[in-house]
Amino acid sequence: MLVAVVGATATGKSDLAVDLALALGAEVVNADSMQLYRGMDIGTAKLSMAERRGIPHHLLDVWDVTKTASVAEYQVLADELIAGIEARGKIPVLAGGSACTCARRSATWTSRAPTSGSGPDWRPNSRPSAPNHSIGA
Repeated sequence: MLVAVVGATATGKSDLAVDLALALGAEVVNADSMQLYRGMDIGTAKLSMAERRGIPHHLLDVWDVTKTASVAEYQVLADELIAGIEARGKIPVLAGGSACTCARRSATWTSRAPTSGSGPDWRPNSRPSAPNHSIGA
């Protein structure tokens, strides 16, 4: 399962992601392009360690501000992290408002009928043009 929290700037995506992670035993994967940069804390409303409430957060402070961002590079990093989180039996919560970073990742997933009766069964989809199924904030 992959949970995506996306939406407009300053709508509470980060706080919702932490709340979901606490409820689901999940880990947060940043999808905000500016929070990838070290030193961009204030202008991006990056959560402090205390605000993360013990939830592991990934892809924060990855690049120096002099590096040019690359969606393709982000996607490789995110895919590897998400696979690792799932391999540990955890649920990844993709959080951020960057359409380019979230759209490509969520487009590779599709919702199917529940197999256990506990909710949607999210499985990789081989069609990158699949509809975007995400939870908006």
